[in-house]
Amino acid sequence: MVAGWFTQDTREEVFRLLGTRCSSCASVFFPREDSFCRNPVCAGGELTEVPLSKRGRVWSYTDGRYRPPSPYVSDPAAEWEPYTLVAVELEAERMVVLGQAAPGVGVADLTVGMEVEVVPGVLNEDAETTWTTWHWRPVRGGARS
Repeated sequence: MVAGWFTQDTREEVFRLLGTRCSSCASVFFPREDSFCRNPVCAGGELTEVPLSKRGRVWSYTDGRYRPPSPYVSDPAAEWEPYTLVAVELEAERMVVLGQAAPGVGVADLTVGMEVEVVPGVLNEDAETTWTTWHWRPVRGGARS
């Protein structure tokens, strides 16, 4: 996926998304920002890498049941696999982060307000490379609001 968007250590217990925080206004950004503070009322400050909260609450969700049209790039001969997208609110950072649900988690398994956690996932792999991404997975026994 994109270098620097999450930790290199893909063990579930330590895997985290990485953002940046402005030293001047304390705004947190994801995807990370390494050039300037995106807060329009901030004069700017040093941007420091910060791990984002591991858990959040489902803000919204939907499923993708069809192959997107061009210019989306995919192998037309490959069977299309439906997927679930989850928008998760990270309370401490006051932001919503979008990502795919973990394999086996569908829209029937989700509710708004449900607690979820970020876990490593596989975007694609071949004989030489595994491309890592992040997924959102319901927390076992996690409370719903």
